Amino acid sequence: MGHQSTFHAPHGAADFLGYRTRAGETEIVYDDGVTRRMIWRVAAAAGAEGRISDALRAAVNAHRILPSLYDELKKRAIAIERVAG
Repeated sequence: MGHQSTFHAPHGAADFLGYRTRAGETEIVYDDGVTRRMIWRVAAAAGAEGRISDALRAAVNAHRILPSLYDELKKRAIAIERVAG
C-alpha cells in the first residue's frame, strides 16, 4: 500500500505539506499559500515514507502547523536539515 505524500490543511487555511524525492534525496515542503515556502532535506529517509507521511498528516491537522511538524518529526526520530525558506 502506498503512502499519501501531499496534505492540505482542513481548517480553511491554504497551508500545504508534502514530501518528494529529488536526485535521490527526500525533501519535505511547506507552503502557507501566501508568502512562505520552506524546504527541508530528510536525513536517512530510506524506508521512512510511512513515518514521514504520518508526521505530515498529524502536523497539517494542527492549527500551528510548523511547531507541530517539528514535534511530529522529533517523535518519529526523523532528522531534517533546512534547505530553503
